[in-house]
Amino acid sequence: MKKLFFVLAVLFIANSAHAQWFFNKERLANLENFDKKRLSWGYFLGFNSYDFKFDYKKQYQDDNTDIQVERSAGFNVGLIGDLRFNDYLNLRLEPGLYFTQRNLTFSGFEDRKDYLREVKSTYIHIPLLLKVSTKRLNNIKPFVVGGISTSINLSSNEKNPEDNEQGKFRMTKSTNYYELGFGIDFYLYYFKFTPSIRGVFAMSNELVPDDDPNSPWTGNIDKLSTRGIFVNFTFQ
Repeated sequence: MKKLFFVLAVLFIANSAHAQWFFNKERLANLENFDKKRLSWGYFLGFNSYDFKFDYKKQYQDDNTDIQVERSAGFNVGLIGDLRFNDYLNLRLEPGLYFTQRNLTFSGFEDRKDYLREVKSTYIHIPLLLKVSTKRLNNIKPFVVGGISTSINLSSNEKNPEDNEQGKFRMTKSTNYYELGFGIDFYLYYFKFTPSIRGVFAMSNELVPDDDPNSPWTGNIDKLSTRGIFVNFTFQ
């Protein structure tokens, strides 16, 4: 995931440089007064790729017990509230629904019902982000963004009395994250369109361990935390 994020960052920088060169010639400005609004609103659609980071207990770190994570593309949808401070700083609230699935494969089992756990998650994700923009270049405006967020996992199984013995992988219902990303505002004739990409990293342990402290599924895990990449397309 780090390699993918690095490649996308390089592509973003290259595209920004190309866009600056391409738009260097003076052109007719669209939505010339859009950024003068104190408050603005919009919505976003996008995709996500969630992953897990496992930290193992010391006595298990040398064992061949790594848990494999199979990621899949998920879907995002949500709203945007934007508070303008000046031409370069904006505070954004972006509540949304995020749907994703991760498949976990545990070693040491032969039956599929034991070694595979399909972790389907529906998150209510609420980030508070500071957006730092460059000077507008005709009809484009690159930016970086960062902040903190919290989420509620509606499919966490946190209170489920059943655990992996009955095929239920359990996680905490709420999680806090920090986020970093970048994007480009495109000022079109009727609206502002913004593609962006963000990395999301959980700051807390999300694992609800099995009732048996020696569980073959969770007994070797010290910490489980989410990380992911969001690709959003914003319309304002």
